[in-house]
Amino acid sequence: MKQDIAFIQREELKAKPEPVSLGFGNYYTDYMFVMDYHIDSGWHDPRIVPYEPITLDPAAMVFHYGQAIFEGLKAYKTADGTIQLFRPEKNMNRLNESCARLCIPQIDEQLLLNAIKQLVSIEKDWIPEGEGMSLYIRPFILATEPHLGVRPSHQYKLLVILSPSGAYYGSQLSPVKIHVEEHYVRAVIGGVGHVKTSGNYAASLKAQEEAEEKGYAQILWLDAKENKYVEEVGSMNIFFKINGEVVTPKLNGSILPGVTRDSVIQLLKHWEVPVREARISIEDIFAAHERGELEEVFGSGTAAVISPVGELNWNGKSIVINEQQIGQLSQRIYDAITGIQLGKVEDPFDWTVKVDRVESVL
Repeated sequence: MKQDIAFIQREELKAKPEPVSLGFGNYYTDYMFVMDYHIDSGWHDPRIVPYEPITLDPAAMVFHYGQAIFEGLKAYKTADGTIQLFRPEKNMNRLNESCARLCIPQIDEQLLLNAIKQLVSIEKDWIPEGEGMSLYIRPFILATEPHLGVRPSHQYKLLVILSPSGAYYGSQLSPVKIHVEEHYVRAVIGGVGHVKTSGNYAASLKAQEEAEEKGYAQILWLDAKENKYVEEVGSMNIFFKINGEVVTPKLNGSILPGVTRDSVIQLLKHWEVPVREARISIEDIFAAHERGELEEVFGSGTAAVISPVGELNWNGKSIVINEQQIGQLSQRIYDAITGIQLGKVEDPFDWTVKVDRVESVL
């Protein structure tokens, strides 16, 4: 059933930060989208309201049993001033996949996408213009029912907040040093590694902290059962170019199906570059390096788009990839995806969605 989205205007708008100071996730726009769920009335009361703190009961189930999921996508401003999103329907689909896994009621994907378009349209002046800059969009859902019994909540709140952002990494395309994690695990098959739930990220913090203490920017996760098969790098998917072929770990239930990951695979196929999804061990990667066949390694994700890897450390042994320089293919992929996002190059896949085609806010 169609629901109108109400709009409550704030009395005074915030001062916007200087683009050079943005970083990632440090500033928030004037408005946010909110919608509530109750077991008796379903999802209801969609509204765009002034950005402000929310109040929750101390017994809200999100605090105790972790029913919380989120998504991440971006809005971009092209050279002619057009505002567009990149494959937002994939994020809406994945949000519902996360809902299903955590026993959260499904959302109306078209309603939420239209709400995001309206919110971005209202906040268009917050979209920074410049290389690597965008308006980051964070939809999330949390369990709000005050109840201490272990069961799915009967009440939820869905919010969308916006954050003007610079490049995710200060030197985005400078290859980074990665530590292969052998003690901690990110996720297990049958668990929740394939969805975006907050607990996944909380569980990763200890390993990340220890890697940073050793001088590494990120960690490469191995599988939880045999501790030998490559899964993800940090909060990104991972790709290896070996002897002319690109290989990425096959989705198995513990790996997040990244939107950028899927975009990279489609681009490579479009370019007729050999690409394969497979179960690949860390031994295979180091053996390929020993043979002189490991040409490039890079991560992919919404925030960074492409993050090249210049060094891998596993079991006390370090290998350097491509002389710690970004590879030609990595650069080509980055240029193609960001070019499509910013309207600089042709979009042969119809990935972009223009924000100006939205219904009026009431």
